[in-house]
Amino acid sequence: MAREIVLDTETTGFDPRTGDRLIEVGCIEIEDLLPTGRTFHRLVNPERLIPEGAIKVHGITDDKVRGAPKFAEIVSDLMDFIGDAPVIAHNAAFDRAFIDHECGLCGWALIHETRWIDTLALAQKRFPGMANSLDALCKRFKVSLVERTLHGALIDARLLAEVYLELKGGKERVLDLSARTGAQAATGQAVIGGYAPRPRPLSPRLHPAEAEAHRAFLIETLKDRSLWAGYGLQTEPA
Repeated sequence: MAREIVLDTETTGFDPRTGDRLIEVGCIEIEDLLPTGRTFHRLVNPERLIPEGAIKVHGITDDKVRGAPKFAEIVSDLMDFIGDAPVIAHNAAFDRAFIDHECGLCGWALIHETRWIDTLALAQKRFPGMANSLDALCKRFKVSLVERTLHGALIDARLLAEVYLELKGGKERVLDLSARTGAQAATGQAVIGGYAPRPRPLSPRLHPAEAEAHRAFLIETLKDRSLWAGYGLQTEPA
């Protein structure tokens, strides 16, 4: 299965080159675009004061991180959680800059740039000229923001995981005409997106005369080009 990590950070400001530091990191593990339930979340002591403007965004105060571990103390656990999976972030250049900066300070190997996937770039390609912030995408895809009053690394990662799913094609699975095996092939039951047939099949509502008219149409018009033959329907003259 395809394993990916959705990551978000909160920081003291906008640019690590001017002294800003990471203060929170949250990660969600997904496999085949579905959350597995495994998460990683840490507050981080930035070893500096947090500006009032930043506190208004995420609500993380100096008191909340005073006893938190430094990044060097959590980096091993963070990288173990990420493993070799691609890392998904919104405006990934921002999160990557802070993760790279913190890794550089403690001498840890960087996550290679090719492993980062930027959902902002994906959204801009799909919705050119439109607002593509995480909030705007949540509203566009009807992802609930009810639990989010302030920005937070783990809750934003959860929201981004839902947005990423939508950007990759949405929750609706496509009709897979080839994914049939065993008893399903024998009974002519189609499988939708890998799901099994209904445990309690619906009663047929097709009148026998309608079924016969449909079969006659297939025989006379579509002949051997009909897909219905693969689902157990006789499409050749008796």
